[in-house]
Amino acid sequence: MEKLIKAFTFSFIILSGILSFSQTKNENQRYIFFFHNKFVEENDLNVPHPEYGKAEYNEILESYRKDNFIVFSEKRKKNTNAVDYAEKITKQVKALIKKGVPPNHITVIGTSKGGYIAQFVSTYLSNPDVNFVFIGCFRDVDIQEIPDINFCGNILTIYEKSDIYGVSAIKRKETSKCKIEHFKEIELNTNLKHGFLYKALDEWIVPSKKWANGNYELN
Repeated sequence: MEKLIKAFTFSFIILSGILSFSQTKNENQRYIFFFHNKFVEENDLNVPHPEYGKAEYNEILESYRKDNFIVFSEKRKKNTNAVDYAEKITKQVKALIKKGVPPNHITVIGTSKGGYIAQFVSTYLSNPDVNFVFIGCFRDVDIQEIPDINFCGNILTIYEKSDIYGVSAIKRKETSKCKIEHFKEIELNTNLKHGFLYKALDEWIVPSKKWANGNYELN
């Protein structure tokens, strides 16, 4: 996992999928786990998508870092199994909580395939206080095709009206068994189709930052 953090506040090492770290005391520090889409997983970052253009992965991470979030992210290996990866990340989130980080100071954000990984983390972690942002990663058929997902946490979903790969996730909320204290949805109108999540757009990054900071009204 890339060390996408500020060295003077935080350092970490991944050993067999377990997160270990040393941390200076900062009760207000917020943490983000960010998972990119499938195209980034399958291609070099300098390869543009034929329809959507360059995937601005590093620009997205930098935007979060500029607002003082400690960001955990990596460019996943091709053909990464979403379930296995989510299980690894769940262990890492639990490790942070065990070290004393408040669950509501941790936000798991994912776009497209990364959003499905984030949904599985929500399911496996089953902690109602952790924040999640699912971006462009729900279709109505998911209820039948991926029945094991169970939303749990403070949930923000963001989808683009012109994107056939992401729609309102209200149906998943209604089928989830965990109590969800905070839930909001945002429908964007960028007309960029699925390409909206390739870009470091304020339209989805700004509300995700607010959510990660505990601003559940998105004021």
